[in-house]
Amino acid sequence: MSLRGQAYIAGAYEHPTRKAPDTSIAQLHAEAARGALADAGLTKDDVDGYFCAGDAPGMGPLAMADYMNLRLRHVDSTEMGGSSYIAHVAHAAAAIAMGRCSVALITLAGRPRSEGQSGTAARPVVANAPESPWEAPFGPVTVNLYAMCAMRHMHEFGTTPEQLAWIKVAASHHAQHNPNAMLRDVVTVEEILASPVISDPLRRLDCCVVSDGGGALVVVRPEIARALRRPLVRVMGAGEAPKGQLGGDVDLTFSGARWSGPAAFAEAGITPADIKYASIYDSFTITVLIQLEDLGFCPKGGGGRFVQDGNLIAGVGRLPFNTDGGGLCNNHPANRGGITKVIEAVRQLRGEAHPAVQVANCDLALAQGTGGLLGSRHGSATLILERA
Repeated sequence: MSLRGQAYIAGAYEHPTRKAPDTSIAQLHAEAARGALADAGLTKDDVDGYFCAGDAPGMGPLAMADYMNLRLRHVDSTEMGGSSYIAHVAHAAAAIAMGRCSVALITLAGRPRSEGQSGTAARPVVANAPESPWEAPFGPVTVNLYAMCAMRHMHEFGTTPEQLAWIKVAASHHAQHNPNAMLRDVVTVEEILASPVISDPLRRLDCCVVSDGGGALVVVRPEIARALRRPLVRVMGAGEAPKGQLGGDVDLTFSGARWSGPAAFAEAGITPADIKYASIYDSFTITVLIQLEDLGFCPKGGGGRFVQDGNLIAGVGRLPFNTDGGGLCNNHPANRGGITKVIEAVRQLRGEAHPAVQVANCDLALAQGTGGLLGSRHGSATLILERA
């Protein structure tokens, strides 16, 4: 079943907080939900489908549906880390096409900043995870598992730290226009290279921010979307794929986007050259570079040349990306920022991004998420949206 045109995103909301020490995660979910429903012109009583992932407290959708007093006939708690919420849009569109719900609510929320979490702490042992007995004794650290990919990419293709730095430069150029962004100062390549090394070759400014916050989306049937007084944003294509250790055939230079991207483009009936704006998951600069290659915006190994010299900056480069500042500068709630990638893509397609970064004639946008660890196992989800 093709998702093309089967559902529309009618509401999108990014929680403005970046630190919420006195607010519960459940409350952040509810506040984000209220914002997205208000944006769509709907209420919680219109919702009959609910989607959330592992950031939700308690038993996920069951606990949150009770907390928000939702009356539902469809729930989904697909867990793919930061790519969950991009996959949720596709799952919501499929559920709508199958008649299982008409108005689907998707929420994310978290408090990693208030709780003192970071990417430099050892990964927690996941009970019953098959890899834990073999990997946990070595104390794997998130940033190390991305730095390995960066080092290998540099070895294989000659990618340079300066090229990675251009990704942060582009994000900072966009974040200066976002009043809610955690890092609003424009930075230079030289400043990024002068920041402390966290895990060679990644420096502090190659890493995303850690923030509290959240966001929400509302996905609806086409006839409901057309009845609402909001610009129409249509789901055109989606793809998702896991990548693991591949039975020992390990290659650190590519991500699951190698499979999720082509599936989404095929369903939408377009090519990477048609995309006007891209929201790319940016936990680290290397995450962006590898996904750009895997999605087909440039050849494998050509990511460094593609991103350098401002080619990701709106109004300057070939492919404007993360015009809200992304995870590198704006926010990264719940240590998983996938939903914000869809939110900014919706803003661009509606013409509601900040005027300084609004992409002219933006009719096709891509949102890409990676959830998990680029250097070991992760999920990938790709979503293509169109201004109808």
